[in-house]
Amino acid sequence: MMATEKTNLTTPVESVGVAEDVQNVTSVESVAAGVAVDDESQSEPVVEQVDFADEDAALDAQNAGLSLDEETDEEQAAADVNRQDLSSLNKAQLVELFATQLENEPVHTLRKSVEAIKIAFYKLHRAEVDAARKAFETTAAEGEEFTPAVDALEVRLKDLFKEYRRRRDEYIADLDKIKEENLKIKLEIIEELKELVNSDETLNNTFAKFRDLQQKWKDTGVVPQAKVKDLWETYNLHVENFYNFIKINKELRDLDLKKNYEQKVALCEQAEALIVEPSIVDAFHKLQKLHDEWRETGPVANEHKEMLWERFKAASSRINKQHQDYFEGIKQEQVKNLQLKTELCEKTEALAEQPYTTHKEWNKASENLLEIQKIWRTIGFAPKKDNTQIYDRFRKACDGFFEAKREFYAGVKSEMEHNLQLKQEICEAAESLLSSEDWKHVTDELIALQAKWKSIGAVPRRYSEQVWKRFRAACDAFFEKKAQHFAGVENEHTANLEKKLALIEEMKAADIKAGGYDLIKEFQRRWSEIGYVPIKQKDAIQKKYKEAVDVMFATLRGSERDRSMNRFKERLQSMKGSGDKRLRSERERLYNKVRQMEQDIALLENNIGFFSKSKNAESMIADIQEKIAKAKRELQDTIEKVRLIDSQNEESAQ
Repeated sequence: MMATEKTNLTTPVESVGVAEDVQNVTSVESVAAGVAVDDESQSEPVVEQVDFADEDAALDAQNAGLSLDEETDEEQAAADVNRQDLSSLNKAQLVELFATQLENEPVHTLRKSVEAIKIAFYKLHRAEVDAARKAFETTAAEGEEFTPAVDALEVRLKDLFKEYRRRRDEYIADLDKIKEENLKIKLEIIEELKELVNSDETLNNTFAKFRDLQQKWKDTGVVPQAKVKDLWETYNLHVENFYNFIKINKELRDLDLKKNYEQKVALCEQAEALIVEPSIVDAFHKLQKLHDEWRETGPVANEHKEMLWERFKAASSRINKQHQDYFEGIKQEQVKNLQLKTELCEKTEALAEQPYTTHKEWNKASENLLEIQKIWRTIGFAPKKDNTQIYDRFRKACDGFFEAKREFYAGVKSEMEHNLQLKQEICEAAESLLSSEDWKHVTDELIALQAKWKSIGAVPRRYSEQVWKRFRAACDAFFEKKAQHFAGVENEHTANLEKKLALIEEMKAADIKAGGYDLIKEFQRRWSEIGYVPIKQKDAIQKKYKEAVDVMFATLRGSERDRSMNRFKERLQSMKGSGDKRLRSERERLYNKVRQMEQDIALLENNIGFFSKSKNAESMIADIQEKIAKAKRELQDTIEKVRLIDSQNEESAQ
């Protein structure tokens, strides 16, 4: 007979989606000691969700009535991971994603996704509200209250959330019924196992029925949590009885024990691999499934039973220790957050208690409070039992401060009436300028009136939009009239651009050698007679014109150089007939000229270095660079003449 194998395994959490979202995660810490911890007294407390960066969004969603049932700490951490994947979506996309998932996916699989969508949505919603508040404060009168506009997307999100809760409640109700049905089925399986012991059928038929009952047990779904332990112990007892009392032949029995041994070795290996799993929470959940498989696997031979169990238990203990350490760190971080938030509450309360008597003091205090609120948003959750309380304390202190501020600004009504009178006078001044066509003067006047408008404080709210529209209409009317005037000027500039482009093409095609410098001057005259071009094309068209002029001058210089060199060659021929003395004298003169020109070029280049250190020296530097370029061209021509004399002397010597 086979001895009953130890089954002191931790009861796993049944993975049933939202139906179990308030169920505590059962600890497996006691597995290491070999003690059963299936009773609820050993369950680990739920840890607050730890996405600190989104606390404001979570609180906004909670205030809007979108809070989900309390989750286990592992499920909350997994929801944090899912929420990171939604950072690239906007509010409309988030709502559409929610609607799509609610329509196409089973409701019990949506809890983490819904939580992630909710947090991501309210993070964007809060950013929009804050931006609107800041924009309001820049133009609002002192003491005016900001009221955020109704967000149609938020309304739709709430409607979808209500539908989701309705479907989930129906699912939970149906799931409880299914669990009770599963319990009845498993009790019937146990009764059939009892009957197998007394069966008169052949051993093969009896064993086949036993295998069918085992498979039916595995295929049957979850049962009420309170019944899991007793049900499993009863089932395991009758399985052991079956192996002990039914006279199964030795070969079939050994084959079954070997199969069970291989399955449990594989489970040990899987549990050991979970020790290095990157996600501690995922590793813990996977371990619970491995425990389920271990309990569903039949017994092994006695010589392997204790060794396998110790191996599996050791891996379970390490994974559970990592899991507990992970959430212990979260708890410690939450305690620190509580301390920081308590300090911010004290600072806010101190601000609210101060008696401010001037605009400057109120503005300074408001800036300090806004900075405190920014810091508050960067701090994560406090422990669950303290989180709501500390938030209420902070909110109460902020409300007290702004209530006192509103009372102070209630006395500035007369100042607002005076501001209204000043702004009406500005409107009249702007309207009186509309008939003028002195564009520069009127533009400067309107800009000055706009600056004066900004320097005047707030006006009563019932007149604010009206007086602003009046002033804006006067400004818009003038600038529209000015724009229409300058639109004609722009068309003229465009036509001038076309003329200059055509002139450049004509310059490129001209026979400059035939026309000479007079032709260049004619092109320059025609260019200057063409008016302005659009400012954006000014530099580009001027560059093209300069390049065309440079090409013409270069062409003329090249032809003049050729004529000069030909005349010099003719002189050499005449000198050759007069003897070598004149050639030597000419060479010496040119040589001395080369040396002098080299010195002049060096001096000019040195002067550029001095000019570059002074302000507004660009034009002088450009002139010197032009002189250097001209001198270098002349230097090359002179060197070429010296070479021609040397070549002439060599021919005479031969």
